[in-house]
Amino acid sequence: MRDRLILLPGWGLGISPLQPLAAALQGLDEHLRVEIEPLPELESSNLEHWLDELDASVPQDAWLGGWSLGGMLASELAARRGDRCCGLLTLASNPSFVSHEQWPSAMPGETFDAFLAGCAADPRTTLKRFSLLCAQGAQDPRGLSRLLLGGAPHSTAAVLMSGLELLAQLDTRQALQTFRGPQLHLFAGLDELVPAEAA
Repeated sequence: MRDRLILLPGWGLGISPLQPLAAALQGLDEHLRVEIEPLPELESSNLEHWLDELDASVPQDAWLGGWSLGGMLASELAARRGDRCCGLLTLASNPSFVSHEQWPSAMPGETFDAFLAGCAADPRTTLKRFSLLCAQGAQDPRGLSRLLLGGAPHSTAAVLMSGLELLAQLDTRQALQTFRGPQLHLFAGLDELVPAEAA
């Protein structure tokens, strides 16, 4: 399945933000199969539960990729699978989304905690704020934000919270070192969520 790429989306917005990328990649090579696998709808922030779900639903012997949280989960799944993963591609995926002593190039803990509290109080407003952050730098940020929100799944507040809690605790540095296959990690210079220094 070396001609198959499975993409995992980021937090909260579902598969629609990755559809233009999947279509563009598909257009580059008629033999390449690009599929987007939705993230599990779990009310648990236990990484092993997420990986078990993904391991059961994502085809073996394919390239794994993902955006933000999806890239972090793809990294962990690639490390778990080892030789059963052809390679890894991440897009705007910080090895640790929240900064800590060993990894300062990330979102400050206080900022993330405020985001988490906002999601607990009003998930829809937080998702709207998140879509605006994702759209910054676009030609029409408000239009893109509305488009991102329009395609977002109607996840429960508990599912959104568990995804954020998982994002807060994930540190994929070990997984990235463990996985021996080819890796490509892409970052954006004006990303509002992942500092360019993370590269």
